[in-house]
Amino acid sequence: MNKRQSIINLVLITIILIFINILGNYFFGRIDLSQEKKFTLTSATKKLLANQKDIVYVKVLLEGEFPAGFKRLQKSTKEMLDDFRNNCPYIEYMFEDPNSGTTNDINARRKEMAKDGIVPVNLRVKDNNETTEKMIYPYAVFNFADRKVVVNLLENEIPGVSPDVVLNNSIGLLEYKFANAIEKLKSTKRANILFTEGQGELLPIQTQDLEKTLSQFYETGRLNLDSIVQIKKEVDILVIAKPTQPFDDKKKFKIDQYIMNGGKVIWLIDRMNAELDSMQNKLGDLVPYDYPLNIEDMLFKYGVRIQPNLVLDMECAKIPLRVGTMGNASQFDLFPWYYYPLVSPYSSHPVVKNLDRIFLQFPSSIDTIRTKSDVKKTVLLASSKYSRAQFTPATINFEILRYDADKTKFNKPYQPLAVLLEGNFASSFENRVSSEMQNSLASIGLPYKEFSSETKMIVVADGDIARNLVGKDGVPKPLGLSRFENRVYSSNKDFLLNSIEYMLDNNGIIDARTREVKLRMLDVVKAKNEETKWQLINIVTPLILLALFAFYYLWRRKKKYA
Repeated sequence: MNKRQSIINLVLITIILIFINILGNYFFGRIDLSQEKKFTLTSATKKLLANQKDIVYVKVLLEGEFPAGFKRLQKSTKEMLDDFRNNCPYIEYMFEDPNSGTTNDINARRKEMAKDGIVPVNLRVKDNNETTEKMIYPYAVFNFADRKVVVNLLENEIPGVSPDVVLNNSIGLLEYKFANAIEKLKSTKRANILFTEGQGELLPIQTQDLEKTLSQFYETGRLNLDSIVQIKKEVDILVIAKPTQPFDDKKKFKIDQYIMNGGKVIWLIDRMNAELDSMQNKLGDLVPYDYPLNIEDMLFKYGVRIQPNLVLDMECAKIPLRVGTMGNASQFDLFPWYYYPLVSPYSSHPVVKNLDRIFLQFPSSIDTIRTKSDVKKTVLLASSKYSRAQFTPATINFEILRYDADKTKFNKPYQPLAVLLEGNFASSFENRVSSEMQNSLASIGLPYKEFSSETKMIVVADGDIARNLVGKDGVPKPLGLSRFENRVYSSNKDFLLNSIEYMLDNNGIIDARTREVKLRMLDVVKAKNEETKWQLINIVTPLILLALFAFYYLWRRKKKYA
């Protein structure tokens, strides 16, 4: 009887376990015990998913056998999509191997993916003392109705940063990237982002790379301040990119009242007229001077002042300098050009979180000013601890490259180079508009406002951050290209895109960018020294426990049936 009952119990337990496993395939859930709550979606993401009422189909191009690092990215991507689907049943996904099929199929597929900007990562894989190369596509394609958004799952490699940290950053940004993609797919209204013209700003061909990327999700265009009476509220963001000519009071008034009515502005300003090409044309000597922009009073009123100086940084890009001749040919070598700083994010703000270094050219420092109204000021970018400021008038030449840098002279660290301003701004025309002018403006439906509603603006003390070079053939180069190093600093574009998304984000989705997944690294030295001890513990301890359990079982059985 006892034997029969034991068999029945065993069968029942087996059936229950099978049933639980079947349910587990259809329902996803877990308890987040991590310190940083890395497995818990933010409230903004949950709200976005709760309002999703139609199917979003996700195709992930990460199927196949990968090294350990990419397996971790593959697993984390699946877990994140499961989290999304657990909060919204309309999320469907599939993993696909883009390298499967015949050679013709693979080539045709790669050609089609390249049209969407999906380019492979060439990965070297070591197996049995053999090294092979494999093309991996770390991308996810989100589809909704007739629209799609391509998401790059892998962050760019950062010089001096281990691949494990880069991979960790990539995993930490998955929630933001997925939520941002869904939000873009759902949006039926495309925001208007306009670049000003008429004051010597960057030409359309010089911002073509940035505008091409923006045009996938936003409406972009040019706005001549002379041709309008006011900047309408339909303009979501106004970009003032490297003006070189003065703004008269009429133009300043239009920008000011646009801000007072809740408008958002990105100021990309060169305070000093300093260009490397000008130095080469003048055989190396240049005395930079102020651009007569006539906007210093506006920025001062809003809470910042761009200093009439140039920031030099020992962490910088390089330019060539002739070091000799060989026959009739000149010999060149690359030297650090301190006026081209490579700046890192100064804070953990969502705009700059996990960004690589950003390439600036002849930037100036920014001071923050106490304002009459409540304005929050956040420094986004700053120079390194080995930096200094050079005030004008001072001659710039290439002689600085011929000598080793004296670190003691680079004693002005962390000079602010980009600042975010948020809050209610006071008009720069406060106490300057007469009552008659106010009545006149009100009569044509343009009432003057002295204080703004809640809004944002970003001030960057370098207009070239948005400029792409143009080749001799007239073809624009990638934004962030250092032509002498032949390297693209892609974070220039990422910074501008993040700035725009943050200023347009009213739902808090971008807060997911601040999620930090801590990488708890193994102490390799300690592990090596204690290798034998832990091997013994892992092998001997289970055997001891098993022996103790067997002894207890036999003792209990003998006592029960004696």
